[in-house]
Amino acid sequence: MSRILITSALPYINGVKHLGNLIGSMLPADVFARYQRARGRETMFVCATDEHGTPAELAALEAGLPVAEYCRREHEVQADLARRWGLSFDVFGRSSSPQNRDLTLHFARTLWRGGFIEVRSTRQVYSNADRRFLPDRYVIGTCPHCGYDRARGDQCENCTRVLDPTDLIEPRSAVSGSPDIEVRDSKHLFLKQSGFSDDLRAWIDGKADTWSNVVISIARKWLDEGLRDRGITRDLSWGVPVEVADWGANPAGETLDPADWAGKVFYVWYDAPIEYIGATREWADAKGEGDAWERWWKQPGAADVRYVEFMGKDNVPFHTVGFPVTIMGANRVENRAWKLVDDIKGFNWLTYYGGKFSTSQKRGVFMDQALEILPADYWRWYLIANAPESADSSFTWEHFAATVNKDLADVLGNFVNRVLKFAVSKFGGQIPDGGKPGPAENDLAARLERLVGQYTLHLEEMQFRKAAQELRAVWVAANEYVAVAAPWTVIKTDPAAAACAVRTAINLIRVIAILSGPIVPETSAALLRAIGAGPQQTAWPLGKAVDELSQLKPGHPFEVPPVMFAKLAAEEVEALERRFGGDS
Repeated sequence: MSRILITSALPYINGVKHLGNLIGSMLPADVFARYQRARGRETMFVCATDEHGTPAELAALEAGLPVAEYCRREHEVQADLARRWGLSFDVFGRSSSPQNRDLTLHFARTLWRGGFIEVRSTRQVYSNADRRFLPDRYVIGTCPHCGYDRARGDQCENCTRVLDPTDLIEPRSAVSGSPDIEVRDSKHLFLKQSGFSDDLRAWIDGKADTWSNVVISIARKWLDEGLRDRGITRDLSWGVPVEVADWGANPAGETLDPADWAGKVFYVWYDAPIEYIGATREWADAKGEGDAWERWWKQPGAADVRYVEFMGKDNVPFHTVGFPVTIMGANRVENRAWKLVDDIKGFNWLTYYGGKFSTSQKRGVFMDQALEILPADYWRWYLIANAPESADSSFTWEHFAATVNKDLADVLGNFVNRVLKFAVSKFGGQIPDGGKPGPAENDLAARLERLVGQYTLHLEEMQFRKAAQELRAVWVAANEYVAVAAPWTVIKTDPAAAACAVRTAINLIRVIAILSGPIVPETSAALLRAIGAGPQQTAWPLGKAVDELSQLKPGHPFEVPPVMFAKLAAEEVEALERRFGGDS
């Protein structure tokens, strides 16, 4: 049985993330991790805060804090929100950790010695108004490829094309808005990506049948346009320092003078993906297990690992080219020691009334605000049911309210509360004996087997919207079963048949709770507590449905939980629209 390694794209440190960030990586990765654990597979779910780069420096400056202290504080905020959202990370690390620093330097040193990094003099943007070098993303201007007028110097958000600041038309400082910028010469390290074009194309083509279209199309677009070598260092003070004293010579016999690299750090997009490994090392160190992280990332220990990455489409280029080149280059030197990703699940955008969510512009709903309004499971259900997989999807308050009111309150909550309230009123707090399964139960079992099979397949294939549709179909089937069995009517003439229907329905709640666990974990746990299901009764229900519907026996105790889901009233929706804005 494969072990499952899951990484979510790292949330950046500068503030609470919005719902678009959440559904673009962390939440679907959590659903997948919870599903894998439910199937009994050893799973490692890794995430971390991405803490380097100028945005962190500027945010710290605005907050009046040293950048290290700012990052420590904001990491704690994001870690707390992750817990409150039920994100079941095995480790939530920090890219500024000593572990990531060591690994970043290890990979760079290895690539240098293998001849895959070289020194080049670059022309770097300096802002006279800001009196500092500007990192790529803090130079903005017009994209030369699509004409988008707020393209960043590292990547155009509109067309996803990777850029250099000098590519931009009418560039200006994103810090001050000043066009008083100039280009100065600066020495930097470049990762020789162009030499890996053939290897990357063969690797990516080999994934064409399993990776999503958005991932394959972006990766191939990069290759088709011609892969360029990439600068991996910057003139900044906050980041992994470029410490070269122990690097030795490259294959041409060249060495690096440490004095030339003082005051330089590695580019945030170079060290951030390495933090996937660094965070796993943080996990091992925290447990006092030393090299335990290596069995997830290094051969031969990782030979049985299936590695899956989750990310939004803007992160795809760095995960299909930059990070893989780092791993491929190191593997050429270290005899294929490091694990390459097996599957990449990429997402399109979740928009807010058709416009982009924006952390910097405070547009949309953010993770902390959402939990002030409703518990996490409401949001988890809505976001997964509307995940932007094949195309962008748009959040509106009307759609959110309609979805949670119908699916959670009317379908799932209604079934559970009707059944358990009736059962306790007529049979007390124990599952009743009597009666035998008939045509309604047989039809339910056949339908349930088909739906569970489809739901399981969609989760295996990371098709989250389809999975949510099948799970909702299970909830609907439960309601339709009790409508046909009608124990509240039948009890007047056939108490034994009513007892059988109630017993079946409570066992159906057990199945629903297990199936719902990956998407709405708090609801799942509440249901299992209510029906008193123990660990031996919570295995993924892949057996015969007839058997699954008879796991809890007569006499088994249960209780009625509080009302599970409150509806959002029309006036509440209107108030939320006024608070957050009902347009883009």
